[in-house]
Amino acid sequence: MTTLNERRRSGVSMKVSGNDLFVTAMKKEGVDTIFAYPGGMVVNLLDALHDCHGIDLVLPRHEQGLIHAADGYARATGKVGVCLATSGPGATNLVTGIATANYDSVPLVCFTGQVATNLIGNDTFQEIDIVGVTRNIAKFVIVVRKREDLNRLIKEAFYIARTGKPGPVLLDLPKDVMAELGSDEYPEEVNIRGYKPNTKPHHGQILRAMNMIYDAKRPLFLIGGGAKIAGAQEEMCKLMETLKVPVVTTIMGRGI
Repeated sequence: MTTLNERRRSGVSMKVSGNDLFVTAMKKEGVDTIFAYPGGMVVNLLDALHDCHGIDLVLPRHEQGLIHAADGYARATGKVGVCLATSGPGATNLVTGIATANYDSVPLVCFTGQVATNLIGNDTFQEIDIVGVTRNIAKFVIVVRKREDLNRLIKEAFYIARTGKPGPVLLDLPKDVMAELGSDEYPEEVNIRGYKPNTKPHHGQILRAMNMIYDAKRPLFLIGGGAKIAGAQEEMCKLMETLKVPVVTTIMGRGI
């Protein structure tokens, strides 16, 4: 009888719970820190994370502190901040932090527990439509309703959070979906039909911007956080010194 590791080495797909797949996904995404607060709908997920080596679990005193800590981690390291909270009040306590990350373009992936899928919409204890609550203050939000979609959606969540204009993504995880067995395979690539962020500058837009600068009688650069996210500090300094244009910054652009 083959062991678990032998089957993995042989390339044989295995059936694992959504909770165990979550741990695999975090490792694949290079996550080393998760800010998490326990609760009924995520207790089994935290059990799976408890035995995981290489991922630090940071326990706050409140979910709002949790997401602001994840936000600070992302700003300081440049990595995606990851947080985990339970359903209902645990999820709603993340709202201010999600909005902050959205307006400041901070890459976060927020996982919230949810009641079983057959109980959603039935006024169940600590059940809330967190997707509806956060739809307008996050880059992408979704309820994972099928176990076979979990692998792909976690991969897409990290991709959406860190690419293009960075921002927060929320995945709502029903308890029954996370307990269900499914494939242990984790995608290597992402192909989202409706999401194709630009990775190269548009030559025509650059020419248009330069013409506007040359035609301006009193040009002024207002530099925001996007220049910092793009790592364009040296380029901006060279441009300003060449054109001799005065500069002001937004709060997020300070230090550029």
